[in-house]
Amino acid sequence: MLTQIEQRLCDAAISARHNAYAPYSKFKVGAAILDEFDNIHLGVNVENAAYPQGSCAEAGAISAMIASGGTKIKRIAVSGAGTQLCTPCGGCRQRIREFANLKTDILICTDSQFKKRFNLEMLLPASFGPDNLV
Repeated sequence: MLTQIEQRLCDAAISARHNAYAPYSKFKVGAAILDEFDNIHLGVNVENAAYPQGSCAEAGAISAMIASGGTKIKRIAVSGAGTQLCTPCGGCRQRIREFANLKTDILICTDSQFKKRFNLEMLLPASFGPDNLV
């Protein structure tokens, strides 16, 4: 069901999730991005006592990718806990859109395993992105 690199990406997101800083919600999220150079970049959610000041795992992984010289998301995996799928929030879907094409796979994992595959277009239909500005 998953390729070897997709399994590595899911494992990386699941592993990163344990380092998330979520003392208030207790809802830890990990993300792992595969860039155009086949490098993996990690991110975790980081909460703050002033709630709006926190950051999402996907945003952290995107920042790590950009800081390392990557500019394109080939695939992304997101790991959360609970009984519901932990898909990227609306803001993160738009952040992913900035660096990914509409067919980019988004792999959704629990705290221990892969659960479901989406592409960006499924999660953000009729989206506005960089190509709209050309």
